[in-house]
Amino acid sequence: MTYPIKEEDGFKYIEAGTGETLVLLHGLMGELSNWEQVIEQFKDRYRVIIPILPIYELPILTLGVKALSRYLHRFLKYKNLNQVVLIGNSLGGHVGLVFTVAHQEFVKALVLTGSSGLYENAFGGSFPRRESYDYIKEKVEFTFYDPATATKELVDDVFKTVNDRSRVIRILTMAKSAIRHNMAKDLSKITIPVSLIWGKNDKVTPPEVAEEFHQLLPNSELNWVDKCGHAPMMEHPQIFNAFLEKFLDRILLK
Repeated sequence: MTYPIKEEDGFKYIEAGTGETLVLLHGLMGELSNWEQVIEQFKDRYRVIIPILPIYELPILTLGVKALSRYLHRFLKYKNLNQVVLIGNSLGGHVGLVFTVAHQEFVKALVLTGSSGLYENAFGGSFPRRESYDYIKEKVEFTFYDPATATKELVDDVFKTVNDRSRVIRILTMAKSAIRHNMAKDLSKITIPVSLIWGKNDKVTPPEVAEEFHQLLPNSELNWVDKCGHAPMMEHPQIFNAFLEKFLDRILLK
């Protein structure tokens, strides 16, 4: 990622471009670089912002999807942002959903890709054999349809994170919070346009999760990315960006 991280008033974020604002929300193990192709595609027409969610900074006793939603609220108010398009992958999608239910007036539209909030088959309650590089490599590869997407750099980052005791405790706390916080009863309250862009071979949040989101979100569309796992914007960035562009043209240029 070639974009500098800005640090202001306790917030860390990346920002590029001008125009209508797209706010990209990363997942639990997601790096900012996961969104690199999205930034490159849209920064010439949109203002693209990626806040770093403070998974490793918030007090552990209050850590959870609601705490991250409150953080996002503070960040948007600090940046004086309104009517943004929230785009979230995995945990980031879940945070976007919780925030939108509470503050729909801030959000013009929502894009979810591999979002938690209904069901997820994540690491589970622990990281058995987290000292084993091969085991972690296998777990990272599980995220994608094509194991080659799990580059050595990506596996190295995850391996380093899960072998940091403080970080792994926070990751497990966060994962449990996401699993407990089921959104099914709240989704009908979200009436803004929602685009679901989903990997047809997602093993973490399988296709039936996308279908249930589509059923429960009253103003949603569902787009499938074939031969794709949990992170379409990484595995098939051109297809993901094409679906996103079509959605943005429909909701912002009408």
